[in-house]
Amino acid sequence: MTERLYYHDSFLREFDAQVLSCEPAGERWQVVLDRTAFYPTSGGQPFDTGTLGDARVLEVIDRQSDDTVLHITDRALASGPVHGRIDWERRFDHIQQHTGQHLLSAAFIDLFAMQTVSFHLGRDISTIDLAAPTVGSQHLEAAERRVNEIIFEDRPIGIRFGTAEELATAGIRKQVQRAGTLRAIEVESFDRQPCGGTHAARTGQVGLLLLRKSEKVKGNWRVEFVCGFRALRAARLDAALLGEAARLLTCGATEVPSMVERALDERQATHRARQRLTEELAELQALMLLATDRRAGKAGRPGVVCKVLGDQDPTYMRMIATKIVGQPDMRVLLATREGHVIFAQSNGLDADMNALLRECLAAFGGKGGGTRDFAQGTVGKESDVARLLDQALARLIG
Repeated sequence: MTERLYYHDSFLREFDAQVLSCEPAGERWQVVLDRTAFYPTSGGQPFDTGTLGDARVLEVIDRQSDDTVLHITDRALASGPVHGRIDWERRFDHIQQHTGQHLLSAAFIDLFAMQTVSFHLGRDISTIDLAAPTVGSQHLEAAERRVNEIIFEDRPIGIRFGTAEELATAGIRKQVQRAGTLRAIEVESFDRQPCGGTHAARTGQVGLLLLRKSEKVKGNWRVEFVCGFRALRAARLDAALLGEAARLLTCGATEVPSMVERALDERQATHRARQRLTEELAELQALMLLATDRRAGKAGRPGVVCKVLGDQDPTYMRMIATKIVGQPDMRVLLATREGHVIFAQSNGLDADMNALLRECLAAFGGKGGGTRDFAQGTVGKESDVARLLDQALARLIG
């Protein structure tokens, strides 16, 4: 059993302890101390990092079978006294996020009777999942404002110990079934919640809470939030991005949404015009190929257009091929110099263009496939493109 110093003082940055054991675990070591200020991963909050003597603490694990905290280090430690140091920047970040989560969950209960069913403290973003039919902008705005009111009032946050029955009598937000002495966090006149994590001493230390977005996940509503220095970084980034968008659009920050909407409308109109012109160009090029490159097969056999098009986009080449085989009794063998190949035929013809394509590509180390009427593929060497089409043409016209 390890004495957990963070239970009583989340702001403890250094401590002295005794190394009780140090066992190898692959390239790492598992260290057990008689007492520790290092928080292990638990309840949605990640572990602390820092040092034990000269060893770096890489991970901290809660071994619940014997109530022991395992410190995973990068080197062995000798039995006896050791001095521990917590990575305070990481710890304080977790304090701000976890305390903010308590306030946010309490606000959703207080305002809308929405219960939190899970919490995750991520590297950049933290989330709570709410059991609610819907979470709209009005819910988010009200909860965010309520939390920040509590933060700005700088209310004290206390720690209470007791049995499940004692804490239930005190009015904790979430009932627990565990036996023995439990720990609860109390925000003055706002929230009581059983929790073993690290928290602020006063709500003002959370700094600020910003809600980022909400989405439905597996029947619940997931709300993303950031607190403290994370909120400051997020606000700075938002302002920088908005400022850059305003600069590029040559407008004021408040005009960015309308300018973006206008730009999107213009892009959509340009895209539609380009598509229409591309269709018309493909139609014209298909007619030119039918007029200049159409080859007749034996008596009664379909005509064939066989052509290397140059540096055409494969999508545009497919459009041309589709236009050509839209005519009755036509087959088409098209390729680009880069090695894109299309074999196609009009509906109702009896050739297997997929089989023909595969057979011809195999001779030149290419790959591809499709249907009996429309198949496409690629061949690696530019010098093989014309020879591949000649081979396919010979098979079709005999």
